[in-house]
Amino acid sequence: MQLHEAKPHTLSRSKKRVGRGGKRGKTSGRGTKGQKARAGRKIRPEIRDAIKKLPKRRGYGKHRAESVNASALKPVAVNLDVIEKNFNDGDLVSPESLVAKKLVKRQIGTGIRVKILGTGAITKKLVFSKVAFSHSAKEKITKAHGTITG
Repeated sequence: MQLHEAKPHTLSRSKKRVGRGGKRGKTSGRGTKGQKARAGRKIRPEIRDAIKKLPKRRGYGKHRAESVNASALKPVAVNLDVIEKNFNDGDLVSPESLVAKKLVKRQIGTGIRVKILGTGAITKKLVFSKVAFSHSAKEKITKAHGTITG
């Protein structure tokens, strides 16, 4: 007997194709109906449903403040009543003096910006330099005969 004369013990049968998609008949092992029975099924992750339910920030340019100039220093607020307690008559109120008295922390970067707010009263004549003011704070300082420079 030669190699080309060898025959298998059992003859091969032609396979019968039953059901859409395969070898197992009718539903082809996919149960019945729905998303899980479909071809190319991808089950949506549960976390995605949770994300979809979260509210969005509405409106144009909702991240604009961060994107336009994120490196700009935001001013640190200091109220007039705090300045009244910590400074004497005729003292200079500047960002450097506020840092020296530990009323304001030094910011990351080169400079420091301070804004004086009008909460509280002021009676002392103080000299303000290199600081921004709210409208009410400016009025109270000028009433107390304080001076505002540069």
